[in-house]
Parts: sequence; structure tokens; C-alpha cells
Amino acid sequence: MATASAASFISAMKSGNGPAFASPDIRVYSASWTEADGAKLVMIRTAEGRFIAAVGSGELYDSLQGETVEGGKLCPLTHANRLVLNRFLPHTKPQAFGTQIATIGLGDRLGIASPGHIRTVRGRSVRPILAQQSIRELNLTGRTYEDVLDAACYAAFQEGYKDGFGADGDHLKKAEDIEYALRLGFTMLTLDCSEQIDNTVGNLSPADVEARYAALPADVRSRYESRYLGTAPQVEGAAIAFTREALMKDVLIYGAAIDFMESIYRRYIENLDREVDFEISIDETMTPTSPEAHYLVANELHVRGVRIFSMAPRFCGEFQKGIDYIGDIAQFERELASHAAIADHFGYKLSIHSGSDKFSVFPLIGKYTQGRFHLKTAGTNWLEAVRVVAEKNPALYRKMHQFTLDRFEEATAYYHVTTDLAQIAPIGEVSDAQLPDYMNENNARQLLHITYGLLLQAKDAGGRKLFADEFFATLVEQEDHYAEGLGKHIGKHLDLLGK
Repeated sequence: MATASAASFISAMKSGNGPAFASPDIRVYSASWTEADGAKLVMIRTAEGRFIAAVGSGELYDSLQGETVEGGKLCPLTHANRLVLNRFLPHTKPQAFGTQIATIGLGDRLGIASPGHIRTVRGRSVRPILAQQSIRELNLTGRTYEDVLDAACYAAFQEGYKDGFGADGDHLKKAEDIEYALRLGFTMLTLDCSEQIDNTVGNLSPADVEARYAALPADVRSRYESRYLGTAPQVEGAAIAFTREALMKDVLIYGAAIDFMESIYRRYIENLDREVDFEISIDETMTPTSPEAHYLVANELHVRGVRIFSMAPRFCGEFQKGIDYIGDIAQFERELASHAAIADHFGYKLSIHSGSDKFSVFPLIGKYTQGRFHLKTAGTNWLEAVRVVAEKNPALYRKMHQFTLDRFEEATAYYHVTTDLAQIAPIGEVSDAQLPDYMNENNARQLLHITYGLLLQAKDAGGRKLFADEFFATLVEQEDHYAEGLGKHIGKHLDLLGK
């Protein structure tokens, strides 16, 4: 039921004074003010939540569903209303970006971070992939791809953002999940090939590798050997030299994955009636991707006519969740130079997964990719939300912190981390003012990073959520503070990447 303040606002809209409306009961997101197809629209927030206030006439106005108020409408942020906005306001619909501009996947697990992300990227030479979730993340947060896409589209409307954003079906492995994402209009597909990559090969003896390789069809072996053992590949800026031993291993490790990549491309991407940025993920392997292995996968796709947007190799060292790069930076630079050169040679972008907070190597990534890259982040946005709760609702944070300690082992089933719980300051010894400092310590960051699903889904014996409702209420109340925090944190990423 609309409040008296909402009714007054609709009246003000009809007279053209909506953006200047002032009331302690209503927040007007003035950047969303839109006039199209005979209608005036703007997003507002009341005590009952966010709505699109609409006045006017025409197909756009008639198509929006909502409560009639003072000759206008108060329209909830439903999936159906989002589809209406997409039809009439192109800037609210995700798009593909191709290979010529940098992109950053922002992984908004909560559905409320995108306004802050938009404010951060606005005016920079990078485009945001606002909707980016894996099936694992959906399961852990209890969301759907409809929820994820709705939140991103409404954020673009709220912020009046018209430079374009994408939507990534992240780390998809199964045909039904790929079909689901594409059917909903996702504009990027990250194909996770981990189940087709044979991680057992690295542990085989040379004799066993030889035997496994010899068991392949003769024409397959001949094809690989003629392509990669005859003449060394010439890629400017990359050092690539195949040996027979390395080639045999790479074929055994990646051969089935390459076939999988091609089959998905043929079935879902090649004849699609719209552009989709098709990314290949080969980073879920037991050993780093050598430049030779990267070249092999890329060249095989090229020869087969499979056009990709980006590829994510597994780099040397460790790209763990929520913390800086672990490893030899000099070695990383040497290998990054080759990986970037291979990507450039084949005309796609290099993708960096688990890319949040890798501050020590961001300048190198910006340099060697010449500013054309795709960087995936996700959990770091959740951690900035937790930081806000630690600052503004310390009692809730303390309960969350203890819960994560109790459930940490359960969470490690989903993520690889090297967290040392003994290095985390006991919560009973930390003052309220010091609680946000947990977000600055690697072990505490990882503890909170990987337990997000358990926190959001936790319920008491009566089925009431233990943390989620109060958590979201705090963030809604502190929405500008959260956006500012994201601006500083993601902004630091982009500054170091040269964006």
C-alpha cells in the first residue's frame, strides 16, 4: 500500500518537480530520472523498499505493473518490470563487449553492490560485468540467475548508467546451465573445462605418459606432432619451444578439454542470433599453464574456427581468494609476458581469475596486456560489505565472526585457502573500533571470504535467518557508505591496472 509520502511524490512527478522532491520518508535516485515513450520514470526508496515511480502514458507506462497512485504508478522491482525496462531503455540491458576494451567482472553476490561499482567505473576506460555468478555461488547464496540479472539491470537504471554493462554466466560446466544463462540473455559465458582437464597426467612416469599417448589414434598424434614439433611457433613477445615429452603431456591433459570447448561453441555460440563474449577457463588445473600449453589450446581453437573473447590460464604462484598474489613476481612477469603475447597473437584478451586484491601484480597485468584484459573479482565486494557491518553494526559483526570460526572447516570444501586461524586476533580481545581491521588481515579476510554462503543461509530452529535480514538492513541503511567503500577498493584495483 502506497504511503502518503509516495502519493505526494507521484503528484510532484506529474507537475515536473519529481527530482527536486524532498521528504525524510523517501529517497529519490535522481540519476535514474528518465523520460521515454510518453512516460516519466524515476527510482525511489521508501520504508517498504525500492520502487519505480511512473507517470504519463504510452506503451512503456502501460506495460509497467504496479499500484495506481494519484494518477501514476508505484512499480516494484520485479523481474517482469525489469523486462519492460529492457525493452524500452537499452542502457538497462546487458551487452557483449568484444576484445577491444578492458572489462572487469564484479561478482555482486548480494545484489546491492552494483550502484557502487557503476560509480567506480564511470568515466574509466573499462566496462563492468555487473552480473557475474557461478552456479556454486547461486547455490551458496540462494539466488537465481534471474535475481542476479534483475539486480544489475535495475542498478544501471538507478544510476542512469549508459556506457554499457555485461552479464557473465561464470564457470559453467553443464549444458543445462549454459542454456539457462543464454536463455535469460546473459552476454558472456565462461566455460569451465576443469572436468575435462586430466590432472592425473602430471603424476605419471615418463613411460606411462608414453604409453597413454601411444594409445591415442595415430592420426591424432600425427596432427599434433606436425603442428607443434616441426617448426617452433612464432609469437612475437613469447618464448615457446615444444619438446616431444611436453607435447605428449599437454595433449593428454588438454585434448579432451579442447574437444569440449569446440562442442560447446558449435552447439551454443556459433549460430546464436546475438553477440556473446565466450571465455575459456583452463585455470582449474593442478599445475600452472605453461606458455606452450596455452599456445596449444589457443592454436587448436583457432584451427577449428572457434572464436573466443578471452582465456584464463592458471598462472604460476597462487591466486587465492581475497588476498594478494603469492609467489615469485619475477617468474610471474616472465610468464605473463608470454601469456599476454599469445592472447594478442590470436586476438583475444587475457583473463585473470580470482583477480581481486592482487595489487602487487596489477601494474604488470596492465603493462603486458596493453590495457586489454578481463579481470574477475567477486568475494572482495562481499568483504567490503562485511567491513561496513563491522563499522556500523559491531554487535552483528561479532556474532558473524564467531559463527565463521565455528563453520570454517565446512566452508573449505568449496574454496582452496591457506588460512591460519591461529593468526586471527581473538574477537573478545578486539574493541568495536578495531573490528574493521579484520578486513585488513589476510587470514581473517579468507575466513570471512569463504563463509559467505553459510552466513547468508544460516537459520535458527524456527527457520528465522540468523544474520541475513539484519545484515541487509544495515547495508540498505548504509548504502552510500558501502558504495564509497567499493569505490575506494575497486578503484585501487583499476588505478593499479592503469584504468
